[in-house]
Amino acid sequence: MLEVAGAEVSLRRYLDDAPDLAELQAARAALGMPPVIAMMRKGEAVFKTLGLGPQSSDDALLAAMVAHPILIERPIAFKDGRAVIGRPPEAVQDLL
Repeated sequence: MLEVAGAEVSLRRYLDDAPDLAELQAARAALGMPPVIAMMRKGEAVFKTLGLGPQSSDDALLAAMVAHPILIERPIAFKDGRAVIGRPPEAVQDLL
C-alpha cells in the first residue's frame, strides 16, 4: 500500500533485528505516548504465559517486548518523528 502511494519504505524484520529498550521508548514517544500495552499483541501465548495485563507496569511490559519481540504490535510506521501502528492498514495513510 505504501509503495503504491509513492512512499519510500524501509522494512525492519523485528524478529531478526529486535529493537532494544531505547528504541521501544522512542517508538512510544513517536506514537504520542500511548499506554505501553497498546503497543502489544495481547493475543500472543507468551503474553498470557508471562501473566501480563493492564495491571502490569510499563517497565514490565517494555521488558517483555525486549525479551519477546513477538509481543510488539506491528507494523509501526515512522515518518518525520511521528509514528502510527498500522492496524488497520489504513492508519498508515495518516503519515503520508
